[in-house]
Amino acid sequence: MPKTETLQEFYQHKMNWLPDNLQQEIGHFNIFRIGDCISSDGSMRVSYSRRDFYKVGLVTGHNLYHYADKSVEITGPTLTFFSPLVPYAWEPLSTDINGYFFIFRESFFTQGGRNHFTELPMFQPGGKPFYVLNDTQKEELSQLFEKMLLEIKGDYAYKYDLLRNYAMEVIHYALKMQPSETLYQHANANTRLTAVFSELLERQFPIETPSQRLGLKSAGDFATNLSVHVNHLNRAVRETTGKTTSTHIAERVATEARALLKHTNWNISEISYCLGFEEPAHFNNFFKKHTHQTPSAFRVV
Repeated sequence: MPKTETLQEFYQHKMNWLPDNLQQEIGHFNIFRIGDCISSDGSMRVSYSRRDFYKVGLVTGHNLYHYADKSVEITGPTLTFFSPLVPYAWEPLSTDINGYFFIFRESFFTQGGRNHFTELPMFQPGGKPFYVLNDTQKEELSQLFEKMLLEIKGDYAYKYDLLRNYAMEVIHYALKMQPSETLYQHANANTRLTAVFSELLERQFPIETPSQRLGLKSAGDFATNLSVHVNHLNRAVRETTGKTTSTHIAERVATEARALLKHTNWNISEISYCLGFEEPAHFNNFFKKHTHQTPSAFRVV
């Protein structure tokens, strides 16, 4: 699996220096202009891996983001949120990229009394990490990032308290763009049940270690967890999406299998075990059915 980039490695690779307080357990925070982080050759691509710190950015231009097993292409100003839980990569597709980003460790917020920080939806593995902005929103958020840039250079004794508030203001700005009351408005009982099933399915991913294993592998497993009859779940999912519950499960498992084969060095037996198959041969048959390739052939492409 790609090695997790540490905060120390980030500074060494991007800045060629280390802050004096980096080793202190005080909850690190820093903010940058993207233009100041461009390599001498003009390269800005961020390699696909996990980091041991959080990153929040305001990015303009045309960009391609690889997040867990998904790829999202976005043009225009975007607010981005990345956490240590999910690997990601950033690939600029135009030359007019600029903006800001700040990085921090979880303790920067938890030491300030925000113990539920990691439960915020944009930092969850199945959460929404991208918020596309209009010109007004971009300007308002740019002012916040500029305030942080100015404050971090100052000598105010309580500047990190103020920076913490500015950072939370950015986070709440994103949360208000998609209010919680609109997240679960579904037309009927079938769509509500399908949404809960989909959330429960996605919550099992990504697979992060060879010892992790899927707990819910069949339509019956999900029906039991949701306290409904399996026929009722199947009918609701099919009527809402046009696909069976088993098809959704198989497609998501196949997607995760492709990600693990591409981005880890785990052997096929380990991947088979993680995805809930009793024998590697069963995984081979499943993967070939859904991709028309064997796992070994897919890995070497």
